[in-house]
This record gives sequence, structure tokens and C-alpha cells, in this order.
Amino acid sequence: MTVKNVVVVLLDSLNRHMLGSYGGTEFSTPNLDRFALRSSRFRSHVTGSLPCMPARHDILVGALDFLWKPWGSIELWEESITADLRRADVATMLVSDHPHLFETGGENYHVDFSGWDYVRGHEGDPWKTYVDPSAHGAPTIEPGERPLITNAADGGWFLRDQMGVADRSFGRRHYDDSRTWFRTEEDFPGPRTMASAASWLRHASAAHDRWMLFVDEFDPHEPFDTPEPWASMYDDDPLTSEELETGRLVWPPYIVGGTSTGKITERQARQIRNAYGAKLSMIDDHFGRILDELDAQDLWDTTAVIVCTDHGHYLGDVRATGAPGDDSTADIWGKPGIPQFEPLGHTPLMIHWPDHARGQTPGVIDALTTNVDIHATIADAFGVESAHQTHGRSLVPLLTGAADSIRDWAIGGVYGNWVQVTDGRRKYARAPVDANMPLSMWSNRWSTMPIGRGLESFRIFPNPDRRATLDYMPGSDVPVIRQPFAAGDPLPFWAGGARNVGRHHLYDLDVDPDETENRRDEAAAEREMIDLLRTALVDVEAPDEQLARLGIA
Repeated sequence: MTVKNVVVVLLDSLNRHMLGSYGGTEFSTPNLDRFALRSSRFRSHVTGSLPCMPARHDILVGALDFLWKPWGSIELWEESITADLRRADVATMLVSDHPHLFETGGENYHVDFSGWDYVRGHEGDPWKTYVDPSAHGAPTIEPGERPLITNAADGGWFLRDQMGVADRSFGRRHYDDSRTWFRTEEDFPGPRTMASAASWLRHASAAHDRWMLFVDEFDPHEPFDTPEPWASMYDDDPLTSEELETGRLVWPPYIVGGTSTGKITERQARQIRNAYGAKLSMIDDHFGRILDELDAQDLWDTTAVIVCTDHGHYLGDVRATGAPGDDSTADIWGKPGIPQFEPLGHTPLMIHWPDHARGQTPGVIDALTTNVDIHATIADAFGVESAHQTHGRSLVPLLTGAADSIRDWAIGGVYGNWVQVTDGRRKYARAPVDANMPLSMWSNRWSTMPIGRGLESFRIFPNPDRRATLDYMPGSDVPVIRQPFAAGDPLPFWAGGARNVGRHHLYDLDVDPDETENRRDEAAAEREMIDLLRTALVDVEAPDEQLARLGIA
């Protein structure tokens, strides 16, 4: 059967361990669980390029880009899947509250959609530049009161705490002002995004013969800010009057060893984790609007529905983060520069295929898959091909029962940091071996994405200089700027590999799913994974310098 339409719902920072359909019991996700009942659940889906925008590049462009560049735009030699669909007369609609899609450095991810709705006000979006002066903003809550909009600590709380800064304006984010304009739950960006997507399905989908709706929902990404009753839903230890005055903790720190080093208290850790759960449950509730509209419009028979994420999120997860031979563990928060441990890199993927509505029983798919495969699946569903180099494998054979597996390995990582490979059972993360060199950045769109107001001292990457040359990407005749870096150069923001020289990680996930035992001292097993990593890098035509940087050339 030919799929007529596709709906993609990307929920940012979605931790698979928190979903009921993946065995989670800590938080309530009834609508995601409801969707899982009519979908195939992928149990071995892993991330590729990280963090947020590189992961979207994987999904929309189908090509791993973390080996060539960090966070950035779609390049001149490639196109989004939406360009391919436009030429095939498929209407495409983007509904998103993800501000990075519209910032410098991400500005061309949306341009080939037939239309888009940008829902303002999330995280770093400069939607409002001042606090609502009226009496109807977000008030400080008094002890024992539960107003609709709760008080929330601003985005600078952790920086002020760790640096001993008393000035409450230090580190504030745009969201800290924008949230004061929210009057009801429906004013929050996540609910508005889901409502807009449901409205498009209700009013616009029938106007097009074939279409794709892409819902890029930034929740449950931080800030983990929700109105009541969600905000206190998982309070196992109600906030004190002093805590209510300073605000509920909705911005997590990005640290390794949060409570174990005393950087945050156990109480703060519980508050942050519960706030994530509240955000997850709220957006799950509003996700139900999309499911209801798919029911009302009787779209299940003709429409593939994909629920995915860019990556997970660390919420105090304990992993073996010490150096080789060091069995020390630490609780991890946010997305710090460390290997992609399971809570971050092993992600949920659920797909409803129209055959499921015709009696084919959906189930669990154990085959190894990764985010570039989502691009290949959309292309397969609509019968289009990309002209540029891609790295994905269509999931359709798995969904229809025509195949039990589509790949033997998957690679992923962050530019200039660890590169990791998995065969589904073993996972190997390899760090640079010599001060993170040689390393170059390859790009034709040298637009610098801001790293956040208040952090102006950080650059997402330096400008090219006189060392830059023209080179060619694999499979392309378009010249590309190649900027080499040397020891001592300022590196792109995410390239923290130089701090982790030689700290390789090897885990056998069959016997150690919690990654508590780093097995890199098992020489034979490490050699096998080095060989697999080398094979994978050669297969995707990674730059030779990446193999040299990792010491496996």
C-alpha cells in the first residue's frame, strides 16, 4: 500500500525511560502510550549527530554532519527532504516552537516547507524583551496557594549559585520575561504548538492530495516550566515558603556529578526531575489533540505517523564517567560534553504505518536504527530520492515485516568530541588521542549561531581565516570552505574533545545496560570495536583527519 500522507511529531529531549510504552512508571504519559498501541515501537533506536540542530539535520537532510561541522545550516550541496517533496507536488507544513530553527545558523531549515507556523516564546526566543507590566503577569505564589501560573526560577539561578553572584539579573534568559505574558495553560508554547498542528489537520489537510505535517515541538526541553496543576503534580516534598519566593527550579544545570559533588542538593535534584516529569505530562496531554484529530478525520488508513526525538536528557543518571581504570560514577544533568550514554543516546521511536489500520499487528522492532533512517523512510513513503549524499536506510522493510534488520552498525557523536559506534549490543565511544588534532570544519554557510544572550564570550565557532582552502564534500561538485584548526586555536563551542584525550568507553549493553563497567581494558573487544568504527567512518566517507584525530587511521 502506498502511504498518502506523513505526520512527524518530534518531541525535544524525550527520555525513553520515562515513557509508559517503554516501561517507565515514574511519570504519566497516557497519550504517548495510547499512540504506542497502534504503532511499532523501536527498541534499538540511537542518535546520530548531536545536539539539537545537528540531530534535525540528520532527520531533515538524511546526512550525518557531526564529522564535518558543528551546529549549522543546511549547506549549498544538500537539501531538506521538503525540497524533494515540493518537486513531487507534496504539500509540507511546519508547526514549531523551536527557536533555533529560525535563528542565525538554523534559518534555512524551514524555507522549503510549503508553509510554517512559528509559535513564539520558548527558551531563548527573543519574543518579548521586557516583563509584562500589568497585574496579570506571572505572580510569585504565596505559601499554600496554587495559582494557574506558578513562579519559576529564572535561567541564571545555577550560574549565580555557582559563581556567587547576588545580582538577580545575571544570566536571565528571554523566556524569563516572555513567560510573564502567559495567562493560561493554552498560552504556553507547547500547548499552542499542538493546538496549531491539530487545527491544520482539521482545516487544511483535506485541501491537499498528498502532504506532510512536521510538528517540531520543543517540549519537554528546558525550561521545565508548567502551570498548575502540572507544576506540582509530582511534588513528593512540597516547596517551602522560601523556595516558593525564589521560584520553582525549571532550568537544569549541565554538569557531571551534580549531587555527588555538592553542586546541587538532593532536594534540588528531585525538584528538577519532577519538573521535567510535569513538562512531559503536560505536553503528552496536548499531544492527545493531534491523536483526536487523526481519529476525527479518519486519517489512520492513509497516513504514516512518526513520533521521535533528537536526543534524551540526563536527569541525575549515574554512569561510569571516570578515566580508564577508574570505576567512579557520577550523576549527570543536562547535555554536558560526555559520551552519549543510554539516557541521552538511546531514544524512543514509534511509527504507525497504514497497514496497521488494516489488521497488520504492530509490535516491537529490535533492529538497530538511527535518526538518518527517518529521512530515508519519509523519502520511501513518498517515492522521492535525494540528489546529495545520504546515510539513512528506510525503515519500511521493518515496518512491513519484509526484513528483520537494515544495518549492522550506527555511528554518532558531537563535532570535535567523542565519536561512537554500536552494533546494537556493544557500544564504543572513542575520544581524540592527541589534543583533538587534526581537526577542520567544512561549511559553505559560515553563519554563526548565537549561543545565548548573557554568554556572549562563547562563539559557536570562529570565523574562517587565511588558512582556509576550498575542498569538496563526498558526492558533491560544490566547492566548500575547509577551515583547519591548530593546537591552541579557539574551537567551536561543542568541540570539547581536547579535554577528554584518551578517555575511551566500551560497554556490553546486554549484560550492563546501565553502563556501570567501562570495559575498554578488554583489549580484544576494544580492537573489534575500533575495527568497526574504522569501517563505519570509511563507509560514510568521513574526512581522513577524523580517523587520525581518533588514532585509528
